[in-house]
Amino acid sequence: MVQWELFRELTQTPAAPGFEQGLRRVIRKHLEPLADELVQDRLGSLFGVKRGNGEHPRVMVAGHMDEVAMMITRITEDGFLKFQPLGGWWSQVMLAQRVEVINERSERIPGVIGSVPPHLLDAEARKKPVEIQKMFIDIGARDKDEVESLGIQPGDAAVPVCPYVEMATGKRIMTKAWDNRFGCGMAIELLRELKGTSHPNTVYAGATVLEEVGARGAKTSAQMIEPDVFFAVDAGPAGDTPGIRDGFGKLGKGVVIRIFDRTMVTLPGMREFLLDTAESEGIPYQFFVSQGGTDAGQAHLTGKGVPSAAVGIVARYIHSHASVVDKEDVEAAKQFLVALVKRLDKSALESIRGH
Repeated sequence: MVQWELFRELTQTPAAPGFEQGLRRVIRKHLEPLADELVQDRLGSLFGVKRGNGEHPRVMVAGHMDEVAMMITRITEDGFLKFQPLGGWWSQVMLAQRVEVINERSERIPGVIGSVPPHLLDAEARKKPVEIQKMFIDIGARDKDEVESLGIQPGDAAVPVCPYVEMATGKRIMTKAWDNRFGCGMAIELLRELKGTSHPNTVYAGATVLEEVGARGAKTSAQMIEPDVFFAVDAGPAGDTPGIRDGFGKLGKGVVIRIFDRTMVTLPGMREFLLDTAESEGIPYQFFVSQGGTDAGQAHLTGKGVPSAAVGIVARYIHSHASVVDKEDVEAAKQFLVALVKRLDKSALESIRGH
């Protein structure tokens, strides 16, 4: 069974791109009792190593620590904070939403992205989205001096605020940062399941940094680990809500097997390995095609090339303040990931490579 309190802790810990240190401490706490050792690259990506019956295949499994967030760029004389996005935001999901600014002492300063009431807008302005460059954060300060007295300065990060809520049906959970605390939690859950068991490989399971700003941590950590196979474990956008035509990925329909995105085409041998595992284990799955990308886009290009796949679940409303996942999808993803690792021996690797 999935440890749901783990996901509460992971999602509620702030981790903007480049500011993952607090979450890294949480992940380290969970990985240490499960791994034979921990390895970390110089950007901060962290992995637990679990040695099985052989050094190879070397299997790398990664979520990413960071969430879409903001960086403070300027403090106005009136005490408002101007910012730029960290990761892919759509302006229409931002106004009047709560945030926390993380100051130099790692304190969380509550604030809100300001908005103008409709009473003060003319008819033309009401029809136009507000550009992010024109937005600001209000922390309740009366002037610039009060902002600075709170230890806030340009370069600090701000993250969305949304509590961890089990929804009324008991089947789905809403919180911030499912993209991608889901993958971080899956890496920990994988090592928990492997502890005390036999597997035909060496597993590196953990989380990268800086995915939302170009999958940078995946590149450096893959260069460090030199894997034979890479699995990016991520939460992609759901396509099952009103207004989406021909969308891929529905909540409650199982794990997602991504066959194409703008950063990677899944190798035929890898696709067959994934499908055979899911069908043999009776795990519900669905195909996914995306206009986005994952850590697999960077990792598969390292060294002499690393056969890679992006697997996981879909989540509604990612890249906003609140996202929703289905608990059965998360359980299925855990079962799928464990099965993939236990099946990935040298023969499976050769088939994946197409040799």
